[in-house]
Amino acid sequence: MLGVIAEASSDEPLPRVLSPGLYIVATPIGNLGDITLRSIETLRRCDAVACEDTRVTGRLMKHLGLSKPLWRYDDHAEAKDRERLIESMRSRAVALVSDAGTPLISDPGYRLVNSARAEGIAVTV
Repeated sequence: MLGVIAEASSDEPLPRVLSPGLYIVATPIGNLGDITLRSIETLRRCDAVACEDTRVTGRLMKHLGLSKPLWRYDDHAEAKDRERLIESMRSRAVALVSDAGTPLISDPGYRLVNSARAEGIAVTV
């Protein structure tokens, strides 16, 4: 189950303001038009986005007409980067995206999820 604490069903609308925590967001593989409405809403309502490559995620955000702080979190991220993100999640909704697809499969997102869970921070898919 990859350490997920909460999973909202697809028929539940997102709250107007997201609660603090970590939100796992799938991104399109190839065609930016393949992004889901739920992913768009999560990116619209989050406070910041943790991503592998700010340039790649920046293009997606621009395509969606969104502007959020983008924080690099990739294979080269150190423990201090993870700690900074965990601290931010205590008071902010932080979305985690990969360059394409769903985070956690072949990127360092699993470390962030494990750290968030260990600190009692909600993780939502």
